[in-house]
Amino acid sequence: MTLLQIRQRSGYLFLGVMLGHILLISAQVNSRSGVPVLEAVTFGIFSEIQRGVSTAVSGTLRVWNGYVGLRHLKVENEELKRRLAAAEMAAQEQRAQADRARGLQQLLDLRDRANLQTAAAEIIGAAATPDFRTVTIDKGTRDGLRPDMAVIAPAGVVGRIVVPSARAAKVQLLIDRNAAAGAIVERSRAQGVIVGGGDERLRMEYVSEVFDVVVGDLVMTSGIDGIYPKGFAIGRVETVEKSGSAYKRITVKPAVDFSALENVLVVVTPTAAREASEGSSE
Repeated sequence: MTLLQIRQRSGYLFLGVMLGHILLISAQVNSRSGVPVLEAVTFGIFSEIQRGVSTAVSGTLRVWNGYVGLRHLKVENEELKRRLAAAEMAAQEQRAQADRARGLQQLLDLRDRANLQTAAAEIIGAAATPDFRTVTIDKGTRDGLRPDMAVIAPAGVVGRIVVPSARAAKVQLLIDRNAAAGAIVERSRAQGVIVGGGDERLRMEYVSEVFDVVVGDLVMTSGIDGIYPKGFAIGRVETVEKSGSAYKRITVKPAVDFSALENVLVVVTPTAAREASEGSSE
């Protein structure tokens, strides 16, 4: 063993002896409160350790309780969202039923006012292309329907039956580009022909220049075509263009919103023009 190692060991031994003396003295000497110094120091150290552990545990519990609370809050939030969605769906269904009831009541009122024999029908399909503006209804030849019977709604003229089958029928809408109807302006009694344009507008053609036609005029069926009964609304004049004394272009906004149709009436009673035509042919 070298001299340096002997000195290091002697130093460590000296420090140990000194620490032992200090501990013995601390155990015997009392503090001002009467508690031995060693006990007071030991208690202080362990109390700080306990304080730190307690603080850490309390913080962990707070975090855990907060997490659990958030989980419960999330579950409650999801449940409230589900209930709100269910309530909104129920409200929409009730509105739809109310709208349908109003529509059916309007059809009944129209039937009472029209003084015509009619058959109520529901629209069950529509053409997939704008070139042919047609809809399909759930009534057919079994219900007494046949070609060229007029189809109307509370707002006005819808169109005519073109292809009936036993339990359904195809209806050509008045806005179809191949559709036409005899028309008359309610205010000035100007007569002409309403022609479909394939879009959401109609044209009024063959109007004599001696009659006055202005924007806002109500256009109705004249009954001369043998299909549509007289006096049903077609629409209102939207634009008027003149070329000299003659009318160049008259556009009419339809009275019926064709995109919102659900139920219609088919006029089973023959028009006066048709009855006259059938009587002369006999």
